[in-house]
Amino acid sequence: WGTRLLLLVWILQTVFFIFAVLLAKSFSAWSMFETLFIFSWVLTTLSLFLRRLLPIDILLFFMNVISFAGLVLNAFSGRFVPDMGEPLMNWKVENELLFFHIFLAVAGYAAFSVSAVLAGMYLFMHHRLKEKKWSQQLRRMPSLPNISSYMFAAVMTGIPLLLCSLLLGLIWVLVVQKYDLLFDPKVLNSFLVLAVYGWYVLQKMLHTPGNKLAVWNLAAFAVTVLNFIVSNRLSNFHQWS
Repeated sequence: WGTRLLLLVWILQTVFFIFAVLLAKSFSAWSMFETLFIFSWVLTTLSLFLRRLLPIDILLFFMNVISFAGLVLNAFSGRFVPDMGEPLMNWKVENELLFFHIFLAVAGYAAFSVSAVLAGMYLFMHHRLKEKKWSQQLRRMPSLPNISSYMFAAVMTGIPLLLCSLLLGLIWVLVVQKYDLLFDPKVLNSFLVLAVYGWYVLQKMLHTPGNKLAVWNLAAFAVTVLNFIVSNRLSNFHQWS
């Protein structure tokens, strides 16, 4: 029943997105509403996919908590009402480049969110095992090596997605010859996010202990969250998102 209800949520989100965002607005404006809504939809889609591939209840639970939080922000904050999105004059909004640029970035953030949940699971399980406190929760979780491999796979999914998103943005900057946007705080901090996760991948290859990798993963996700929130306020170009 839980899977059926989750599927119903996904269907309702998909229908709403198609009719209320794509068809009704035709990308005439793009606000935080659309960004967070796509983020929530991607996490819900991943939950359904992982439900078949990796039926780890606690992972799916926290993924949907994050997804639900995005919907709550949209529902209870006036800033996230669709009609309040500012027109995106700098972009040709009918151009597919805009959609793919945003969608790839949001998909990368979703992958990093999954990795952060797995990092939290790893630290929790590592602490409980170190303290020799076995519980029913631990029985329902995969082993530490498996969690570590899943966490690494999520990061290795998020890095190419975010990198492709940045490359699309850079291509647009070169086409319109607005080179000052290369020094936009959002752009610079996005490359910082890639660098932080790249360091995580390097440490993984150097066989750094799993608990230290999990801590670094959570720190990298904190940088990602700051990039999504703080940089948008400082950016001259990405304030719309």
